[in-house]
Amino acid sequence: MYLAAVRLVFVLVVSATCYWIHPFQLSREVDAALGAGLGVTIVLFEWLLRQVSLKRLIGAAIGSVLGIIGAFLFAQVVRSSVPAGPTQSFLQILVMLVMGYVGLALGAYKGDLLNLSALGGFFGGEQPGRKSCKILDTSVIIDGRIADIGETGFLDGAVVIPQFVLRELQLVADSSDSLKRNRGRRGLDILQRLQKDRHLQVQIVEDDFPAIKEVDLKLIELAKLTGGKIITNDFNLNKVAQVRGVQVLNINELANTLKPIVLPGETMRVFILKEGKEYNQGVAYLDDGTMVVVDNARKMIGKTIDVSVTSVLQTTAGKMIFGKWDERGWTGGRVTTQSGFVTPGAVSVPPVSGSASGMSAEQKPEIA
Repeated sequence: MYLAAVRLVFVLVVSATCYWIHPFQLSREVDAALGAGLGVTIVLFEWLLRQVSLKRLIGAAIGSVLGIIGAFLFAQVVRSSVPAGPTQSFLQILVMLVMGYVGLALGAYKGDLLNLSALGGFFGGEQPGRKSCKILDTSVIIDGRIADIGETGFLDGAVVIPQFVLRELQLVADSSDSLKRNRGRRGLDILQRLQKDRHLQVQIVEDDFPAIKEVDLKLIELAKLTGGKIITNDFNLNKVAQVRGVQVLNINELANTLKPIVLPGETMRVFILKEGKEYNQGVAYLDDGTMVVVDNARKMIGKTIDVSVTSVLQTTAGKMIFGKWDERGWTGGRVTTQSGFVTPGAVSVPPVSGSASGMSAEQKPEIA
């Protein structure tokens, strides 16, 4: 907001200067209007320069200087070979404009080839910082897990939060819907945690793309401009960014990768929470939210049982585990419920191969 006020004051100063100095030899009102137009043009030029990288700015400056030097040398040749007159003046001005423009354009285009990190000092962090920056979108800020990841020190480089993401987060926090309002306020609290984290270098950037309305597309353009990576939980943004050649770090994919590996044949203890879609199925959930579908477990709803894993299905939405409960191992003993009580009447038969007396496991049940 303060930057917009500075720009407005600059335009007013230029307009007032033209009004009093009277540079265009027209009426004072026309001079003031032309001065205001000149100020607006300079502000627009400054706004465009803000979106250009430091390497391109330095390349454009070097190219312009070299172009002006070349134009001066060509102008000396024109002055000595062309008689004085309008033609000579025109050629000198033309050479100056052409050489200056070509130097500026080529310098800006080739500026990305400069290795500013080799100079050290102020330029030492230019290349690594831009290449390793992480751009956060609204969904990952509201989710909150990014703050926990940052506290572990796994995030390197700068964490970039665009101004248009902050505006969207503010709109969510000011929503009339209580659920959205709470999510927005949670996102603002997460931002404060990120800024206080000593492991992170949080930067608020004002780069915007007024021609683009969607926030997701603005994030993609900002990532292409800075060479950074987008951190998101949005599945659609993930796919669109990959199609456009932008690297994406998805928190959900990271969480799925870090889930414990379960192999078919292993035994796990789960709490049957509800009935499954298929006949005689029960559904349980692990601590990380992974769904476990158990066959023959419908009558065990509300109880904790041991199941044998039969298969594991990995999908884009997460992981599903399929298991089977062998009711032959429960013949009337007791089963632990969620409240910690036990129900009498079930006998747990461990997989004992035999005993010293030669009896089988079914002949010598062990009461749980």
